[in-house]
Amino acid sequence: MSDFRALRAKIAAIEASGRATSESLPFGDEAIDGCLPGGGLPLGRWHEIVGSGLEVETAAAPAAFTALLAAPLARRGEVVWVLRRDDLCAPGLLGLGFPPERLIQVCARDEAEALSVMEDALSTTGVAAVVGEVEACDLTAGRRLQLACEKQGATGFLIRRRPYGGQARRETTGSAAATRWAVASAPSEPPAGEFGLGAPRFRAALERCRGGRTGAWLFEATDAYSWEMTDVAHPLRLVADLGDRQLAPAQPLRLAG
Repeated sequence: MSDFRALRAKIAAIEASGRATSESLPFGDEAIDGCLPGGGLPLGRWHEIVGSGLEVETAAAPAAFTALLAAPLARRGEVVWVLRRDDLCAPGLLGLGFPPERLIQVCARDEAEALSVMEDALSTTGVAAVVGEVEACDLTAGRRLQLACEKQGATGFLIRRRPYGGQARRETTGSAAATRWAVASAPSEPPAGEFGLGAPRFRAALERCRGGRTGAWLFEATDAYSWEMTDVAHPLRLVADLGDRQLAPAQPLRLAG
């Protein structure tokens, strides 16, 4: 199995011009790590996160999911978040375990400036990750982002967002992204015997993965305190779908009287 993972990592490196880092960030669960080259989310690459419906405009679920992906990298350096609309709630990120003191927010005037700022930030010493909100990224822009990632080994996350609505652009063919995730919010489940909201949940489909395999999973955000103060591998953990659980046998129906 380890030889197979090493081979997939080499293939992914060749696809990224042969210079991509072999380091990866594991989720701590073989169900997903086994689908990713190197046994985890490839670092020193950039990743695409998309939503659907109203999420294309608000990007609430994709942004929260991305913050959880980037949280472990914030321990290594600064995280630059390039916005098209000034509506990111930094205190809300704290509840997800993302350290807001590591966050640098930049509001770009248009998509061209957003992509340019992402390139500059990815090439800057001390920056561990860059998140950018962009509606479209063609193959040329994607290759430029990848070259910027390789300069300092930073990891990029591109959230496909149309912040002011309007007509969608025509989809471009081809992508230089290492992975592409389609993310939607899922109903939370409060702890047993308690009322109220449970931890945030996300349905995430890995639609594209260079050197790996696709798949779909139900994720739950680990409690921020538990992740920061214990040895929990990742702030996102997999949750078994109802179809994967063992249901209790049905009880026979008893009629009164």
